[in-house]
This record gives sequence, structure tokens and C-alpha cells, in this order.
Amino acid sequence: MRKNIFWDKAKVKLKSYYLYVGLFLGFLFLLSLVRNVSKIADAEKRISKAQERVEKLRKENEETERRLAEVKGEEYIEKQLRDKLGLAKEGEIVVVLPDEETLRKIAPGIAEEEDVLPDPT
Repeated sequence: MRKNIFWDKAKVKLKSYYLYVGLFLGFLFLLSLVRNVSKIADAEKRISKAQERVEKLRKENEETERRLAEVKGEEYIEKQLRDKLGLAKEGEIVVVLPDEETLRKIAPGIAEEEDVLPDPT
């Protein structure tokens, strides 16, 4: 009988031990799960930011390519030659005007007339 009581107490202690071990392992599993969910959320945020950056860079690239195509065009080159170097086509006359300040000094002053209303009486 004494052996039976000893084994019963041992079985009860063993069951409580298994329960505590099970609870501890369940807590570790839950903690690991929460950490992994947090890591996944952070990774999704980083992916979203990277996609936004890629889209922004793609738009910049398109604008740069459009600008490059414009600069390579004949019209742009001709305009730059005319504006920067003062070149002209054969038979054209180039007129160079002084800046506005010099023009104001040279040009005669324009007298401004005041609008005077007639006397109603």
C-alpha cells in the first residue's frame, strides 16, 4: 500500500511538472509568434517604402529621358546656338537690344496724362 501511495504522489507531481513545462513551452511559442508577426509588419513597411522610392525614381528617370530626347533634338540645338552664341541662319538679320535699364536711359520719357473728369456744374 505504501508503494502505491508513493507512486500516486509521484504521478501527481509528474503531471503538474508536465503542466508547467507545457505552459512554459506554450508561452515561448506565443512569444515567438508575436515577435515574428512584428517582424513581418516591419518588413511590409520597408517594402512599401521601397516601392514608393522605386516609383519616384521611375518618374525621375522618365523625366530625365524626356529631357534628354528634347536636348538631342535639332530645334533645341538651334535655339541654343542662336541664344548663347548669337548665330543666325544665312540671310537673317540679328538685332541686339540693350538691357532694360540702358533702354530707359536712352529712350525719351513718355508723359502720362491724367484723366480729368469735366466739372458737372
